[in-house]
Amino acid sequence: MDCDMARPLRIGYPGAWYHVMNRGRRAEKIFHDRHDYQVFVKLLEESSEMWNMRVAAYCLMTNHYHILMQTPDANIARSMRHINGVYTQRFNRRHSCDGQLFRGRYKSILVSGDSYLLQLVRYIHRNPVKAGIANKPDDYIWSSHKGYLSVARKWKWLHKEFIFSVLTKNRKEWVKEYRRFVAIENDEEIAGVLERKKWPSVLGPERFIDWVKGKYYVLKADQEVPQAKDLAPEAAAIINAVCKFYNVSKDELYRSIRGQFNEPRNVAIFLARKLRRDSLKEIGRQFQMEKYSSISSIIERMKKQMLTDGTLKKRVDRVADSVGKSQEQT
Repeated sequence: MDCDMARPLRIGYPGAWYHVMNRGRRAEKIFHDRHDYQVFVKLLEESSEMWNMRVAAYCLMTNHYHILMQTPDANIARSMRHINGVYTQRFNRRHSCDGQLFRGRYKSILVSGDSYLLQLVRYIHRNPVKAGIANKPDDYIWSSHKGYLSVARKWKWLHKEFIFSVLTKNRKEWVKEYRRFVAIENDEEIAGVLERKKWPSVLGPERFIDWVKGKYYVLKADQEVPQAKDLAPEAAAIINAVCKFYNVSKDELYRSIRGQFNEPRNVAIFLARKLRRDSLKEIGRQFQMEKYSSISSIIERMKKQMLTDGTLKKRVDRVADSVGKSQEQT
């Protein structure tokens, strides 16, 4: 299966923020002229009302687009299906063509609702400058940048007040502070993330990423979404949880004595497989075990024992829960 067609990781909850991007198929144009751009902007405005999505920033380039949006109703998939589908229909009808316009599913990053939003607004509005088609954001008309500078009613649909409020609480200084902020070069960390071929699933401070991991990883892993590994808890979090629950040291956890049953060690190995989807090779490296068959046997034995031993299953579940809670509370 083509990697672009693999089922992507979509985390949704009320009020979630996303940076969304899509490109034309084979890097072809998705906007040919002024009318195409206008159709897409109007569609964003219509969709924001129809699906209760809040568009905070956008930039339409010749063969791709960027959107920063919030979904109070946790409906990013439905909103984007509507936007991409309706625009494709209108584009094909106008240009007398048919078939797929975009190269596949849209890319999205779940974003922390704080200063990272500011960085993304700046990145989106400076995209034409970075591409060399504008000297400054003011020179490019197919982005929401001018909406941040204008008080005209036609921009009322743009969800900019929240972004302004993150910049400064002084309403009189909103536009001035925005102008100052967007004039600065993009943050290298943000640019580096967004210019990778593969985007991360989550963007934000560590506490936000850990919260998402703790809350959503097991659900997405159970659904067998390939990208769910991005949310996996750190191996150290599993080791610490097991040591704390069983009141053993790490040395005791890693120790293997032939003929002796080491439940903490076996639970740690089992959870490394279940919660992190680690390969046998990765687990072997972690526990200094050379025989993959031994690791596989431990995992299968744990599965069978948990089916017949309810108290063991409860212990394993409690350790797994503590790993999730430690991630959420970090």
